[in-house]
Amino acid sequence: MKILVAEDDIFTRRGLRELFENEGYAVVEAGDGEQALAVFEREAPEIVCLDVMMPSVDGYEVCRRLRARGSQVPILFISAKGEEIDKVVGLELGADDFITKPFGVKEVVARIRAVTRRYLTSSRPREEDPDRSPFEMDDLMVVPDQLRAFRGQQAIDLSLRDLRLLQLLHANPGKVLDRNTILNQCWGVDYLPSSRTLDQHVSQLRKRIELDPKHPRIIRTVHGVGYRWEGE
Repeated sequence: MKILVAEDDIFTRRGLRELFENEGYAVVEAGDGEQALAVFEREAPEIVCLDVMMPSVDGYEVCRRLRARGSQVPILFISAKGEEIDKVVGLELGADDFITKPFGVKEVVARIRAVTRRYLTSSRPREEDPDRSPFEMDDLMVVPDQLRAFRGQQAIDLSLRDLRLLQLLHANPGKVLDRNTILNQCWGVDYLPSSRTLDQHVSQLRKRIELDPKHPRIIRTVHGVGYRWEGE
């Protein structure tokens, strides 16, 4: 899933890019409103993240123009303009959410996941996209549309990258997937993480989805090679 980050401050933009890429999004950038509109036309992102105060064309105007074109793409404002009237204006223009700077990483992650869930549930029917079908792994039910897994009534939030990893393992029951295969499928062939990146990610994911992370049943390590899900 692709997200457009339009922000004139390069440090904030880079920080948001790193945050969203860690979640599993492909990120395209714009440094002002005019660039944002051009990048939107060229890249067709599924989510747009806008600063309000940008040169040439501000974020409010970008939002207004996108909605005037009939685009229903989810729009998230992240801005230093945090008065109630600023948020009201943004939401009345058709934005889906508004975050005030300075912001916390956990808040942004929670908000972007919520926007993504709304996008997934409101986009094309599930039967047209098999990657959105729920599936079971051991005692876990993974529901892609919700970016969540369920163990009984317990809901476990997932990132897009978590979801891709679980889908890849589920599609290959009993097969050992080497690290390069997993990295290419879940991080992308253009991304150059170390194998340690994958191991750390798996370790953190196990803490959330395994009943006993030290003795995992869902994501099993095959030492020196990669990971495997045994299947049913």
